[in-house]
Amino acid sequence: MNTVLQMIYDNYTGTDRELLVRAYHFAEQAHSGQKRASGEAYFIHPCAVAQILIELGLDSATVAAAFLHDVIEDTPVTEDDIRREFGEEILRLVAGVTKLDKIVFKSREEEEAENFRKIFVAMAKDIRVIIIKLADRLHNMRSLNFLSKERQIKMAQETLDIYTPLAGRLGISQIKCELEDLCLKYLEPEAFEFLVENIHQKLEERNKFVASVVKEIKEILDESHIEGEVFGRPKHFYSIYKKMKTQNKTLDQIYDLTAVRVIVGTVDECYEVFGKIHKKWKPIPGRIKDYIATPKANMYQSLHTTVVTNFGQPFEIQIRTFEMHRIAEFGIAAHWKYKEKKSEDTSFTERLSWIREVLDWEGGLKDSKEFMESLKTELYSNELLVFTPKGKVISLPKDATPIDFAYAIHSEIGNRCTGARVNGKIVPLNSVLQTGDVVEIITSSASKGPSWDWLKIVKSSSARAKIKQFFKREMKDENIKLGKSMLEGEAKRRGYALSDILTEQSFAKVSEKFSFSNQDEMFASVGYGAVTVNQVLFKLIDFYKKEVPKQPVYRGGEGPADSSGVIVKGMGGLLTRFAGCCNPVPGDEIVGFVSRGRGVVIHRADCPNVKNLEQEQGRILPASWSDGASSGRFVAGIVIKAKDQGVALSVLTSVVSDMRLMITSVNSRFDKNKDAVIEANIRLNGKQDIDLLIKKIDADERIDEVYRTATGS
Repeated sequence: MNTVLQMIYDNYTGTDRELLVRAYHFAEQAHSGQKRASGEAYFIHPCAVAQILIELGLDSATVAAAFLHDVIEDTPVTEDDIRREFGEEILRLVAGVTKLDKIVFKSREEEEAENFRKIFVAMAKDIRVIIIKLADRLHNMRSLNFLSKERQIKMAQETLDIYTPLAGRLGISQIKCELEDLCLKYLEPEAFEFLVENIHQKLEERNKFVASVVKEIKEILDESHIEGEVFGRPKHFYSIYKKMKTQNKTLDQIYDLTAVRVIVGTVDECYEVFGKIHKKWKPIPGRIKDYIATPKANMYQSLHTTVVTNFGQPFEIQIRTFEMHRIAEFGIAAHWKYKEKKSEDTSFTERLSWIREVLDWEGGLKDSKEFMESLKTELYSNELLVFTPKGKVISLPKDATPIDFAYAIHSEIGNRCTGARVNGKIVPLNSVLQTGDVVEIITSSASKGPSWDWLKIVKSSSARAKIKQFFKREMKDENIKLGKSMLEGEAKRRGYALSDILTEQSFAKVSEKFSFSNQDEMFASVGYGAVTVNQVLFKLIDFYKKEVPKQPVYRGGEGPADSSGVIVKGMGGLLTRFAGCCNPVPGDEIVGFVSRGRGVVIHRADCPNVKNLEQEQGRILPASWSDGASSGRFVAGIVIKAKDQGVALSVLTSVVSDMRLMITSVNSRFDKNKDAVIEANIRLNGKQDIDLLIKKIDADERIDEVYRTATGS
């Protein structure tokens, strides 16, 4: 206890020192006569918590609250007493810690879930509450040996599930690593003892090796005129244990038991040293990580590389600046530890952003257990770790599939993927992977590439980009045809001919926006969905309107009776139009319906709406097509169903192109069985065209079903 007083005098001055001495003596008096499970004076505990926070460099208010964090719950002291003696800020911190442990629950599961819900609510109010709680948990774990075995296991598991990843997300590696080792000690005592004993036996040999590496790296710094520090740091037991389990290795197969750290002044020096180390020792492929360019969620930054000595022994090197090092060691606490040296800690706000995100959705969750599941996901950075059959760890986003895994290995593995085994069993490609799964991808050289459906399945942006890249590269001709047809159809629907509005000048305007090198690239981009039809068409039409007066364009299916190609028995001179519900085309059996004030509407004879109008006596009239009716342009709708969206689109565009028809619009979706459904409207001459189109598409064995719809456009 005298030690903590000495630390106060060594680290604080003036009113800060006076505050902490008062808090120390106030708590000492309040806990007088109380004992811990170990038989020691209870006051040892708040002193130990305060000492941990002083070592982390926390401000005086936080350390004072650490001295006082149990007085409201375990002594006669009230909140009013704390407010009167120490003020509102310290009361808020003490009350925040106290409330985390105060409520009574119906079940253990509910208790655990609600406890962690309250933790995050407290974090939103003042992050220092959680830092105190982490220090409190660390000291309790240090003295866990005085509790029953059942309570040891319960507390250790709770700590491993929540408190260690929480410390990690806050970047406080000192607390995280010690907590993990203590958890291992109580949850896997045999493994812990094995590691302690065997690592200690090789300690002298390992220290000699590390010393030689440190010496050589210092020589590199000296030769480069770079000032810095180089030292070895043993990896903590839990990280070694986890590597042995996840990679299925023995301790003898784990070579990098000690990481060598290189601390230099600037980011440029980090990369300079990084390059020179790789010149001296050969790096292991796949073991190089640049957390400087892409920091971790807790703002950790460093260059990591594993290299092999000339004697074949691998070891890990971490290179960072002094600023990065203090953040790596102290995490969020570095905001207070060094705040007098900086006017603003730019990482502080970024560190807290994920906590605010948690609280944004916290209020909308219906119960604590639902919050708990979401919280665990958030704590682990929405990442899952899966393994190749050889033990390589692959990091993927939450809910990732075997397809995501395949593309994470290599683009070609993804493109040739035909199936997957997870933990030795064949699974569908849309299966959701879990952390710890061992995934093997089945490939085939005969594979024609990915399916369009995969874009709806994958979760990683990397996989999605690689799939789109494949379609852009491998299906260029099909995409050009499809994109051009879609633009022609939509232009026609709006009363324009694409050949009129697409000129060198108008294309140049579109290229200014989308950087197309030629018209085929524009058509292909529309075809595979990089840009929409309307994004391109609006630019073309806008330019056309400004440069050329709009001329009236005939729209198929609209016009007076004498130009519609339809003869209605007993009627002449009336306006006729085609029904949008069934879109008849020449060759269909048709009837006319006399509408009130809108002339005669022409329906297909088998149109369901005609059946409903049969009771309207005298208003349904026989109708037929006149000679030459097929010289107009009509629209019919079709539906194509297939397992593969890409195949369906490819077959459609190929047949339409061969028949010299035009796609006016196309829409794709997936049904409840996740089969592809393509709905397309085709401009054609008549029933002969639509029948032949359906026949040609249906002839492809990859198509499950194709039929004409009742509607078109």
